[in-house]
Amino acid sequence: MIPSKRTFLLWFWGGIVAFAVTLAFHIPLITEGVPGGIGDHQSAPDASTIDAIQTSWRLDGLSNQAAIAMITDLIFIGIYGIGCILGGLYYRSKSALTLKVLGWIALVSGLVFLLTDYGETISQFIQLMNFEGDDALANFASTVRPVKMLTWSSGFLTIVAALIIDRFSTSDA
Repeated sequence: MIPSKRTFLLWFWGGIVAFAVTLAFHIPLITEGVPGGIGDHQSAPDASTIDAIQTSWRLDGLSNQAAIAMITDLIFIGIYGIGCILGGLYYRSKSALTLKVLGWIALVSGLVFLLTDYGETISQFIQLMNFEGDDALANFASTVRPVKMLTWSSGFLTIVAALIIDRFSTSDA
């Protein structure tokens, strides 16, 4: 399946918009007790750290805000990840080697991003809903976070590079 450029761009830029919305829901979670906000929760390596963060949010009246923020994150992950995958499929079908390579990078980045960020966020959400940290879930989330961050960045930069090369090339680039 080769998606149209329009289809992949709708998903990809829709993912960027969803990311901006998600960030707006994350900002209130940056507090004196949790200065890194949701990032602190994502990188917490153990149950006791998760418990301290969630207790701080609860005392600040932010437990529902944290749940909403995580739900918006789950929505963003799907839209953006699919956008990267569709962009990868689109560009790997091009005849130019540069675009093919960028397409493969975007495709793999999107797939790995989906798996790692869904795993991380679902692990966080389970702990939030139980209002109890879990060593295994916290460790898993904090372990996959760097991979998620790398694949988010590589997917974004690869798609932008492919768009620029495709736009300014005189042929199939």
